[in-house]
Order: sequence, then C-alpha cells, then structure tokens
Amino acid sequence: MGHHSFIASLFSMTDEQAMWRLQTQDDHAAFAQLVDRWGEPILRLCGRMTGDPHRGEDLKQEAFARVFAKRKDFRPGAKFSTWLWRLALNLCYDELRKTQRRGERPLDGEQNDEGLRPLEYATDAPDPCENLVREEEDQLVRQALLRLPEPQRTVLVLRYCEGLKLREIAEILDLPETTVSSRVAVGLALLTRILEPQFDQRPLRPGKSVVTSLI
Repeated sequence: MGHHSFIASLFSMTDEQAMWRLQTQDDHAAFAQLVDRWGEPILRLCGRMTGDPHRGEDLKQEAFARVFAKRKDFRPGAKFSTWLWRLALNLCYDELRKTQRRGERPLDGEQNDEGLRPLEYATDAPDPCENLVREEEDQLVRQALLRLPEPQRTVLVLRYCEGLKLREIAEILDLPETTVSSRVAVGLALLTRILEPQFDQRPLRPGKSVVTSLI
C-alpha cells in the first residue's frame, strides 16, 4: 500500500477499526487518529466537569494514556465513543473527589475561563457587543454548572455542551433513558434557580427560558 493510500485508509477507519488495529498490532498511527478525532471533545468534557482548563488538559492526556494502556480490555462489538466517554468521566469524578478532599475550590473569574471555548450558538455573524454579552453569559453558566451535583452536571454537559442524545447518554452512564431524562430536568431546574436571579434585568432571546436561552 502506498503512503497516500495508507493515510487515506486511516482517515476512513471507524473508531472501532482503529481500536482493533491498536489492540492487535499496537498501531501508533491508529492511536494518533483516535486522539486527533476525540482530543477536543474529551478536553471540553474534562474542562467543563472540573471547571479548570489546566486540569482538563491533564485529564485529557490521562484519558488517552489509559486508552492505550487498557487497549486489550476493549471488547469486540463495543462502541469506542461510549467506552471513551465513560473512561474520561471516571477520571473527572476521581479528580473532583481529590479536590474535595484537599479542600480546594474551582478557580473563579477569568482564570476559570482560560482555555475553555464559549458555548456555540447557531446565529448569523453576531456583532462584537453581542459576542461580549454571550461570553459573559457563558462564564455564568460554567460557574453555575460547578454548583450542581455530579449526576446533574454530567448529563447537562453531555446533553448541551457535547450535543449527545438521551439514549447515548444513557448508554454511557449505563442508566435507563428515563433516569437520564429525569436528571436533565432536575439539572435544568437547579441551573434555573441559580441563574435566574442574575438575569432578572436582562432581555431573553425570543421564546427562551433563562437556562435554555443560555445553553
């Protein structure tokens, strides 16, 4: 196989095919392809869950180190993305519990936002003033998410920050879809309770509640 054909085959491989090559051949090119595909989503997840972009980067690196170390544990027929999300979330939970034991709190203000991309909105080239308002709103949402219990924070991050469907979240968390739906509803209610007092004087986007307007 020529060089260009080999590169093309890597890009056309599914995640599961890449994992099979990693398992059976220790294929570093296949591993690099998985990191390239999934690095950004896992970084966002870890940053949102911990509220700290520096820890988020460390946890992303640890997640992929574990993918390589545990490559033989990946079961044939399993879905790679489900396995990876679950692995990364477990690392986040461990980190949050360590932080609680050390008595630390997430960084506040601008430091907490460094390296975290704003939530994306489907709009037509908003003006700079609107962008500034949305960046401020994003910061408030990130801080509010950190005040939620882990179960609610997890489902809201996966649902609204990563855009996963309820059935996908249920598969990742190994829960009934009805439980996930309930946690989403509770999480939105808690988030609304936190955020609404800060937005009493602000106009909402048309047809939106405070929380759904922001996330």
